[in-house]
Parts: sequence; C-alpha cells; structure tokens
Amino acid sequence: MSTELVNVKMFGQTGAVPTPTRPYHHGNLRSALIAAAVAEIESAGAARLSLREIARRAGVSHAAPAHHFGGKTGVFTAIAAEGFGLLAERTGRRAGQPDALLATALAYIEFGVEHRGYFEVMWRPDLHDASDPGLAAARDRAFEIFYATVGTGTDSADPDALRDAAVAAWSAVHGFVVLWLSGNLPAELGRDPAAAALSAARGMIAVGRATERQLSPEELPSSE
Repeated sequence: MSTELVNVKMFGQTGAVPTPTRPYHHGNLRSALIAAAVAEIESAGAARLSLREIARRAGVSHAAPAHHFGGKTGVFTAIAAEGFGLLAERTGRRAGQPDALLATALAYIEFGVEHRGYFEVMWRPDLHDASDPGLAAARDRAFEIFYATVGTGTDSADPDALRDAAVAAWSAVHGFVVLWLSGNLPAELGRDPAAAALSAARGMIAVGRATERQLSPEELPSSE
C-alpha cells in the first residue's frame, strides 16, 4: 500500500462522537451516556465532567448516569474500555498489510486525533479503575496488536529488543498525538496530521541513525 493510499484511508473521515440533539427515548442507554460523556470531555475536558451534564446531554434523568456507572470513576472506566476497543479495532485492520508498521502507527495517530475524548481518559489511571476486567482485557488486546505489528516490522526474535522497539514506537506515536492535540508542534508541519506524522517518521530515521553512531558496540541491539 502506498503512503498516499494509507493517508486517504486513514484520514478521509473524522470520527468525532456526536452530541445527542434530542432527548433519549429508546435503545442502548449505556452507549448513549458514554457518547454524551465523551462529547462533554471533548468540549470541556475530563476535569469538568459531571454526571448531571452527562444526563443533560443524553436527555435523560439526572439519576441515570449514577444508576449505570455508580459515579464518575465508573464513567471514566467505561470510556477507557470502549476507547481501547476502538483503538484495537482500528489498528487491527492494518496489522496484515505489507506496510503494517507505518499503517498501524498512522492508525494510532488517527485514533488519537479523531477521538480526543477517549484518548484523554484512556491513559489516566487516576481517573478510571485500571483493574476493571473489561478495561484490562481491552487494553491488553490493543497492546498485543501493537507489539505484534512492531515485531513483524522489525523482524526481531529477541524479546528485550522487541520490547524496546515497541516502547520506542509507542512513545513516538503517543507523543505525537499529545503534541498535536495541545497545539505544540511546529506550525511549519501544517494542519494535516497525516503529513505531519510522516515528516516526523522521516525525522525518526535520522535520529535513529545518529543514536546508533553514538552508542558503543556493547550497547547496540543484537542482530540475532
């Protein structure tokens, strides 16, 4: 798959969670409450989230969020679990492609840019219950896909080298999303996250080569 095709497929549509425009009447109330909570986080931030505002956005009684989630921790836990599920679904679709490493990295960035409300909560164990079984399973699945893709892309059989490569790749894409969302990337990179991410990827190649030159032979990764 060409770089251009990757960009078109990944950034052709936005995935923002819509805010309910009329009172909730039927269907999956839990999903409607999560959607309302994510919309509120995208609008006002996680720190200002309230059960009352979730109910208002969903068009239900003030007691509904507490009934389904118990409190804000339960809401954040549900958001994080759903977010990791969406991330795994999106990155998993890229895993079997010839350019899976690049495609998965861009899919991670795509998810973070398009789903700010989820992204803000997923990495905040101070907000959610990280030991929740549903959340743990979704998180593990997302990381399994990411690690497997990095392993295929690097052809490394050394578990330590694979771990280091996965952490490096994760740090790069996650850091890019954080900097993009906070508006701290150089303006010269433009307003297209796909193009900016590819510029950063080219920069990583140069940084990797420079780092390799500065490491001693004993510190270099094994080629076995």
